[in-house]
Amino acid sequence: MILRQTIKYTFAATVLLLMFSAGTSNSDAKAASGLGHIDTDSLRVLVFSGTGWYRHSEIPLINGWLVRLGAEHQMQVDVTETPADVSEESLRAYDVLLINNANELDLVFNEEQRTAIREWYRAGGGIVGLHAALVRQQGWAWFSELGGCDFESDSNYQRAKVMVDPEARNHPTVGGYGPEFWYSADWHNHTRSVTGLEGVQVLLRVDESTYEPVRDYFLEQGATPMGEDHPVSWIREYDGSRFFYTELGHDLRSLDTEFGHIHILEAIQWVAKSTPE
Repeated sequence: MILRQTIKYTFAATVLLLMFSAGTSNSDAKAASGLGHIDTDSLRVLVFSGTGWYRHSEIPLINGWLVRLGAEHQMQVDVTETPADVSEESLRAYDVLLINNANELDLVFNEEQRTAIREWYRAGGGIVGLHAALVRQQGWAWFSELGGCDFESDSNYQRAKVMVDPEARNHPTVGGYGPEFWYSADWHNHTRSVTGLEGVQVLLRVDESTYEPVRDYFLEQGATPMGEDHPVSWIREYDGSRFFYTELGHDLRSLDTEFGHIHILEAIQWVAKSTPE
């Protein structure tokens, strides 16, 4: 039996604990405006980062970054890797469930916990998924359907041209960056494109001609690129509430940028339905 140590932070206690954790900066994209306009006061976010399969080594750093982000914007962020902390009762205290690279969740959460998440979401809770949140999730049919696709292969960490969907240019998670910009990340290839799925609005696509979309390990297994329609971030209003996904978050470099701050803060606010209509 593999025992996992509980990693649970509270908003107040973690600020001092994680001050030593150094973030990295990236100037691939620059915000058109600052972050002060984002009203996250009183929002409560539960970050879950337990994994059923491959564990990204920077999960703890990203957890710390999320807690510091909360501290900077008067938002309570609690972090756990203990499935028992996710229950019908505990979820009532939160506006948002943020899934930090937590993959193959059918092996992590039991049926009661999965039901609690589904019913909490249907009652208005919002879900944010980072990077591997859509990896090996076919065993949990409801969540797999909510996300719209799964993992097929990926690239190495590379700089690529990212294009904002014309219908999403005014969305707060990508607003202010124009029709396209350059950004560095580990880019996933998905089992299908989510374009056109019920309730989905693609936010960002990546231009595969500007980077190598499939790394050698997956090329040897016959993996292929997605082609021209390669979404890397999207939102979905579906089954009673709101879902957001971004491929950013393989490691801290892809998040700790001016764009990354806005992208995630606005995503949390949007799924919590606290943005102006």
